Amino acid sequence: MEYSSKKLEKQWQEYWAKNRSFEPSEDFTKKKKYILSMFPFPSGRLHMGHVRNYTLSDAFARYYRQQGFNVLHPIGFDSFGMPAENAAIKNGSHPKTWTYSNIDYMKGEFKSLGFSFSKERELATSDELYTKFEQGFIIDMYEKGLLYRKKGFLNWCPSCNTVLANEQVIDGTCWRCDTSVVKKDMNQYYFKITHYGDELLSDLSKLEGGWPKQVLTMQENWIGKSNGLEFRFSFDEVSLGRLNSKFDGFDVFTTRPDTIYGVSYAAIAPEHEIVSYMIQNSLLDDSVREQIESMKNASSIERQKEKSGVALNLHVVHPLTKKSVPVWVANFVLMDYGSGAVMAVPAHDERDFDFAQKYDLPIHAVIKPFNSESDDTKAFTEIGELFSSESFNGLNSKDAQAKIIEHFEMLKIGTKKINFKLKDWGVSRQRYWGAPIPFVHCDDCGLVMEKKENLPIALPEDIVITGEGNPLDKHPTWKHCKCPTCAKDALRETDTMDTFVESSWYFLRFCASPKNWEDEAFSREQIEYWMSVDHYIGGIEHAILHLLYARFFTKVFRDLGYISFDEPFDRLLTQGMVLKDGAKMSKSKGNTVDPDAIIEKYGADTARLFILFAAPPTQELEWNDSAVEGAYRFIKRFYERSSNITKTESIPSIDHASLSKEEQFARKKVYEALVRAQDVYNEKYTFNTMIAGVMEAMNALNAQSNSAIWSEGYWILASIMEPVIPHVCSEISSRYFSLKNLTSQRVLEEVFVENVITLGVSINGKARTEIEVAVDASSEDVIKIAKESAAKWLEGKTIVKEIVVPKKLVNLVIKD
Repeated sequence: MEYSSKKLEKQWQEYWAKNRSFEPSEDFTKKKKYILSMFPFPSGRLHMGHVRNYTLSDAFARYYRQQGFNVLHPIGFDSFGMPAENAAIKNGSHPKTWTYSNIDYMKGEFKSLGFSFSKERELATSDELYTKFEQGFIIDMYEKGLLYRKKGFLNWCPSCNTVLANEQVIDGTCWRCDTSVVKKDMNQYYFKITHYGDELLSDLSKLEGGWPKQVLTMQENWIGKSNGLEFRFSFDEVSLGRLNSKFDGFDVFTTRPDTIYGVSYAAIAPEHEIVSYMIQNSLLDDSVREQIESMKNASSIERQKEKSGVALNLHVVHPLTKKSVPVWVANFVLMDYGSGAVMAVPAHDERDFDFAQKYDLPIHAVIKPFNSESDDTKAFTEIGELFSSESFNGLNSKDAQAKIIEHFEMLKIGTKKINFKLKDWGVSRQRYWGAPIPFVHCDDCGLVMEKKENLPIALPEDIVITGEGNPLDKHPTWKHCKCPTCAKDALRETDTMDTFVESSWYFLRFCASPKNWEDEAFSREQIEYWMSVDHYIGGIEHAILHLLYARFFTKVFRDLGYISFDEPFDRLLTQGMVLKDGAKMSKSKGNTVDPDAIIEKYGADTARLFILFAAPPTQELEWNDSAVEGAYRFIKRFYERSSNITKTESIPSIDHASLSKEEQFARKKVYEALVRAQDVYNEKYTFNTMIAGVMEAMNALNAQSNSAIWSEGYWILASIMEPVIPHVCSEISSRYFSLKNLTSQRVLEEVFVENVITLGVSINGKARTEIEVAVDASSEDVIKIAKESAAKWLEGKTIVKEIVVPKKLVNLVIKD
């Protein structure tokens, strides 16, 4: 029974592959579980964060197979994207070659870790078949009006040489390479995600209890629904003349209509069409123009830090007071929120206050704290009482908001409006290694969809990648084609899709039968059976990007008639990062741990046990070499002490009442571990406490020698631990139980019934000793045993009172 991880693990991995052990059944009368972990980018090697993610999902999948569920536990590779191009530039390889060689290597790592993925439903999003189906969906979305193309100021990463969606700009930098993002005016394709803004927000309530509150809050804040007032600032006569009456004014939106009488200036974005017109028509001085260009080139985060602006020598008319209000260009105003113009109320907005102080602009307070005067040294942003606000004086500022909106609507100069922070998702990328957007540019027909029978529009492989521009633009033949409508010469679209498009529907692709894998993206029958995903596992860093997009695609596919449900993921588990020396593992920090090296030295089961035992899955996990050693030693003991088991094909039948105290305690600890295991998968996810329970049970088994209790104990403990350390437990279960114990286990309540209880014995309230009595012993018997146990403290004393607190203690009151 000497433990050899290499021999044992190889044997069972070959057994599982040969027997198709992890392929789901197509018997849709069975109860199902769809277990999914966020799929990896094929970077070349797994890191310990991957190991944690997939060990968690594998534990769920194996557990539910034991419970009799039909389990779908698939894996794929998020294989398009800029890292492949960057690697091609660095290593002189082709992105496709680099990507698929990495996929092959990572598949071997998955196998070596014993992950129970379906092999027959494996995919890579760069497969031409995947592209074919996706391009068909894109065409359907365009026909539905959910995809459009327009020109605008876009987020541009100078390092990656591509456009980024708003969600891919993190603190003003590229989500991939941390380069500061700038704005660039160019054409872009957009998904109309704003069409689903309200539903994406309201349906978060359906996910409560299944998703972490933090993720729900992050999505709610990103969608950013706000109620307010929209009205138009009209230019005065002088400004109209200066602009040659090209513009009569501009719209603004505010969530604080109660501050309307405090407006002292208006601010517009440097990209605003009015500013562009003035620059193009030489209506601004060179110094002003230079300041505006500097604002445009700054990243979004830089524009929010140091407030800067420039006056345009334009004025608008206040809609209620009719007073003149100066117009400024301000760097903090962004075109991708609202209309790119705001009313500024320095007295009641900290940002507006800082700007007004910097440029010596007026500050008009119109709200004051209840029962006190306003303080003009800072912005007052709380609820208060209106003053200097004409007929609205004295109103609570919260109540005044609705009344002022009503006033605007009555005068027909403004309307109540709902606004969203969420903006349409820009999906064009100016890179090679991505799914081509299936459109054609024709001089006669304009923008034309490719015919579905011509799909997929696949990437050419004879390209040269330099990092300068899009290789598809430079290809001598690929972009030249015939118009699908008029058959004249035309040009293919050379932009490729954001890789988040591929990950927004991959969970549906797994719901295709392997028998019809090439004929359909997914089948209605399989979708209705498998979806929604029961347990989805991945990092919280995807809370906004991937998870929001996946929810959007689900609603789009529902409206296109592909599916009939609203949300893709029932339960979401966001695991914490794996750290070493207090920092996230990274090659640049030199603190990575190679999973292959751990497997080589200790075995896959050790890596899996450590990763689940070291910390609860939602918390950060600190790598600990000695704890890895400890995990290995436990597995070795667990395996080698199985020699105490007697072979059986059914769980032993044991008369609990006839057992010794040590034997009863051992059974109790085994079944306590079973209860913990059921709690873990059904609710708590605290694998560390479950494993600790198994270790406690092993200690209790070691304190007795009843072979029946050893067999019963291992029957249950091997079943509990098989999702965690499958190779060892499968070997034990095969050798002694013909694998029949790897199934649902029943908790025996009899083992928790106490026949004997321990009571404390006190003399005059001071604890002296303990006694064991039958649980149904009478008070007289309890007193008798207590006196015998405490005899040395009672010698020569007189007992004046005897007190029994049932199931707790005995107190004897004495006097000399």
